[in-house]
Amino acid sequence: MDWRLFAQQMASMSRELLAQDSVDATLEHITRSATELVWGCDAAGILLLHGKKVETLAPTHDLVTESDRLQERLAEGPCFDAARGDTDERVFRIHDFTHEVPRWPQYASRAKELGVGSMMGFLLYTEEEELGALNLYSGHPGAFTEDSETAGWLLASHAAIAFSSARSQAQLEQAIATRHLIGEAMGILMGSHDLTEKEAFDVLRRFSQDNNIKLREVARRVCEHGSLA
Repeated sequence: MDWRLFAQQMASMSRELLAQDSVDATLEHITRSATELVWGCDAAGILLLHGKKVETLAPTHDLVTESDRLQERLAEGPCFDAARGDTDERVFRIHDFTHEVPRWPQYASRAKELGVGSMMGFLLYTEEEELGALNLYSGHPGAFTEDSETAGWLLASHAAIAFSSARSQAQLEQAIATRHLIGEAMGILMGSHDLTEKEAFDVLRRFSQDNNIKLREVARRVCEHGSLA
């Protein structure tokens, strides 16, 4: 195991992650890097958990999506547990699916039928938030070694920071775009109905509340049609 080479590859990956221009591009780079940098990894994906509903992001293979759906149906599995983040564990690993897996018996028997031989799940988190789980799959039993687990954990640590940064940037850009959109809609109402800035905003806000429509969408309607009608 050449850890010096791995460190150089991680440094290059980290720079490339920060250079991505969207959240989706960042996540796709993370999962692709997992298949390239973690020994034994044939496929990777990121799982987000919304209550008991699973969302799969940037899967590199259909196997990832099928596994996530299976864990959602059964409400059990290493990726499911990793994404919950409600324990002190940060890494979940099934070394060999040909052996009995007492912790996740229903999932293990069905995952083997999907073609999973071994897998690992890593919680993606920063000090401020938990983001889901990075999940790595192999079609071969016993494919992941201790070195693989260490490499996966290092990758997940870098990935969490990049994911959080990309999402924060996207949220900021959306907030700015929303502010501009609302300002444009207010200007239209002020000009067409001789309203003050406050009155125009109140019109948008009341329509949003009365009709249970997000303020951004109300503003978009005014900008596209010139009125709330």
